[in-house]
Amino acid sequence: MPDAGSDRAKVAIFISGSGTNMGALLYASRQPGSAYEVVLVASNNPDAGGLKLAEAEGVPTFVQPHKGMARADHDAAMEQAARKAGAEYIALAGYMRILGEEFVRRWAGRMLNIHPSLLPRYKGLDTHARAIAAGDSHGGASVHIVTPELDDGEVLGQAKVAILPDDTADSLAARVLLAEHQLYPRALGAYVSRGSDPDHLLERVRRLALALPQTHERESHGAPGWRAGSEKSGKYFAYFSDCHHGEPHVALLAKTSGTDEMTALIERDPETFYRPAYYGASGWVGIVLNRRDTDWSQVEHWLERSWRAVAPKSATKLLDAADEF
Repeated sequence: MPDAGSDRAKVAIFISGSGTNMGALLYASRQPGSAYEVVLVASNNPDAGGLKLAEAEGVPTFVQPHKGMARADHDAAMEQAARKAGAEYIALAGYMRILGEEFVRRWAGRMLNIHPSLLPRYKGLDTHARAIAAGDSHGGASVHIVTPELDDGEVLGQAKVAILPDDTADSLAARVLLAEHQLYPRALGAYVSRGSDPDHLLERVRRLALALPQTHERESHGAPGWRAGSEKSGKYFAYFSDCHHGEPHVALLAKTSGTDEMTALIERDPETFYRPAYYGASGWVGIVLNRRDTDWSQVEHWLERSWRAVAPKSATKLLDAADEF
């Protein structure tokens, strides 16, 4: 993981109370090798204890009480503060406000929350009492992606905490909180750095490539590749390159119309496109994937365009028909 602050993901933390999870995230961010830095602590509660901790540690803070404000207006104020601070991700850490659907959609895939249960069990409130009443052997905590549905996003990590025979909701909550402080920084760090993880990037490209009609995967010279058409006569339309031939990129290789278009793409956007070794001579272009700002709609576009260049007509007709609905 990168050490330099300028290379780390920028995170805004939203809180409403004492901010113990915020503190755990903050102190973890200052350890060598952390993948993120905290650029803002924001709250809807002027009396939130976590604000004083953030200020003492030199972290910028923002407060906007929600009373008397429409939800959309309060969301807009919080979002403006996060964007002004340069935040790329938002971590909810005891933020006791339900964010509006439009806010959540704008930050889709870039907002995390920690919930005090082993999701999908016990969404919502009173999680510890419900786990004890159900006779569960363990309670715990989950870090998940925030979606418009309450506590329903992809779970990124969990910590299990044994329920003791004499546990109350309060005693269990105290131990779960300790587990949360260990879990949240690790899950956040792993999530914001997975854009440089070749295995994660390969799996994402694989899903997009194999979603196209009549495609299959076949290794080529040690690299994953995807072909359109039959297993016997299919033609390659994409390759995955993990720093092959000494190149510094994890990339998708896709077909262009020729070397002129490939060169023009590289000249226009050298941060995204490059001439791959060997393949570049035939007009293939490299699309860099191991960046935090990778445009996956662009990746999907190039996969489909490259696929159309070699796919049999029977396959392209299937996709054209699907696009009409």
